[in-house]
Amino acid sequence: MGYNRAMKIIPRAACAALLLAAGGCLSLGRPFPSDKVKAIVINKTTQTDIETAYGHPYRTGVEDGDVTWNYLDEHYSMVGQPRTKDLVLRFNADGTVKSYSFSTNE
Repeated sequence: MGYNRAMKIIPRAACAALLLAAGGCLSLGRPFPSDKVKAIVINKTTQTDIETAYGHPYRTGVEDGDVTWNYLDEHYSMVGQPRTKDLVLRFNADGTVKSYSFSTNE
């Protein structure tokens, strides 16, 4: 089994644990402004508005025919609790926000 295939099989938590053991800390994604989430308006805020506020998404995709963008900011270390923020947006065909979810442990 090749390296790429093995990395797809190993669970995310196991990868994080291995990297933490090797280096002491791990970060995924990049910081984004949590305080701007409350300004997102369903069927009004556009993809351009989102990219202006948050930059390029960490991950993009399509779910049930809807374009999705994900912003991720996760920090793990050998000591203390992990810090995580996740913003997932789904867009209408016209490029406006159809729905979104925001979660954090901060």
